[in-house]
Parts: sequence; C-alpha cells; structure tokens
Amino acid sequence: MNGRGPGSRPPESVVLDTDGVLLDSAAVHAQAWKTAFDACLDRLAPGGGPQPPFDADAEYRRFVDGRSRYDGAAAFLAARGLHLPPGDPHDAPGHGTVWAVAAHKEQAFVDLLRRKGVTAFADVRPALGALRTAGVPCAAVSASRHARALIHGAGLGSLLTVIVDGGDAARLGLAGKPDPALFLRAAGLLGSRPRETAVVEDALAGVEAARRGGFGLVVGVDRTPLRSTTALLREQGADLVVPDLTTLVGSVWGERG
Repeated sequence: MNGRGPGSRPPESVVLDTDGVLLDSAAVHAQAWKTAFDACLDRLAPGGGPQPPFDADAEYRRFVDGRSRYDGAAAFLAARGLHLPPGDPHDAPGHGTVWAVAAHKEQAFVDLLRRKGVTAFADVRPALGALRTAGVPCAAVSASRHARALIHGAGLGSLLTVIVDGGDAARLGLAGKPDPALFLRAAGLLGSRPRETAVVEDALAGVEAARRGGFGLVVGVDRTPLRSTTALLREQGADLVVPDLTTLVGSVWGERG
C-alpha cells in the first residue's frame, strides 16, 4: 500500500473520481460513446469490411473510461485500426476526424442527460458526510466538462471542498488520465501532499494515474453486480478494492468517523 502498513495513519484527504464513483453516470457516458462509435464504425472499416459494434462494457472500460473525450475517441479508434486526422476542437459531430467523433459523443451525452438525468449513488452522501465529520476534506475530479454542474445538481457540492473538472483541465492545460495531473491539481488545492492523500477510482486509467502520481492510498471501486472489475483494478495497481464508499470509509477512517 505504497508504504502504508498496519497501524499507519489514514490519509489526510481524499480525491474521488466523479463518474462511477460519486455519480451513477458512467452508464450514460458509455451509451453516448456507443451512439458515436457505432455511427462511424462501418463507414471507416479498413477495406470496407464490417466492424463489430462498440462494446459498451469491456471496450468502454478499456479505452475511454476516465479519459478526456478526444483521448478516449483516439484510443478506441486506434485499437480498431481506424486512424483519423485529429481535426479541430470545433469540428461538428460526425466521423471524419477524431474531434468530430468526440463531438458526436458530446451531443449524444447531452441528449441523454436531458432525457434521463444523473443521480448520486445511495452510499455517497453518507460517506462524504462521515468524512467531513472526521475532518477529512474531499475533492471530486472528472475529465468531463459537465461534472461541476452534475455534482451540484445531485446535491453534493456542499460536501466537497474542491471540484476539478474538464473545464479546469482545458483552461489550465492539464493532461488527462492516465497522467496524474488532475489528481495532483486537486490534492494541491486541498493543501495535501500526494503521499498523504487517497485517490478513489472506478476506471483503470484513473487507477494508473493515481499510481503514477505517488498517492499514498489508491482505492478501486467496483460497483458491478458480480464484482467483475475487482481483479482488473488490483492488477492496475489499486491497493484496496471496495464495493462502495461506505465500506471504504469504515475500513480506512472508521475510528475517526
């Protein structure tokens, strides 16, 4: 556990991923990606051959979960052997450039939000409240530009000391996961050194980023019904994998909560 042994002090602060950890929004992102990718796969297949549709579970977790829209689109398309020009951030939704595919995903995501909305997981508010009572400040991090509004819309803003989202990343030029820049920015705003900070993630890219950043405790969250990502999170470098935040708080900060 990055140098933490039995009896060692628990982390002084916590940086939490947003989609899939705080908000039940990962499935909405995955569905939006499927809309965007499936719309262009057949058209871009090498030699005109058919491509299997985007797997909104396995391929979402492997290539796009936790990454910025552009990085996620580029990683998936490259994995399928589809090499598009980068294009421009202002490209309209389509399939001619990586940015166009990313824009299609954004369009689909906004439409899904309008129709379905996003809520916090049931364990989140009690867990964040317990951490606040224990004097452990928390930050939320996301590559999505929508995260800040969604967090406040879910009623979690008052329980978080810091929010760093995709808008901040673009403004400050912060690299996306698996680079640790977003996590390091959040820890810095909390006034906490990485080695005294826990990072909580459900994405493999996020766990890798936390490990690269030298954080003292890297926690994976596996909310899948059959705990199907636990082994993958551990292989990626998670010190601890939990099914929810209540379990995490009880295990690590129980005596202080």
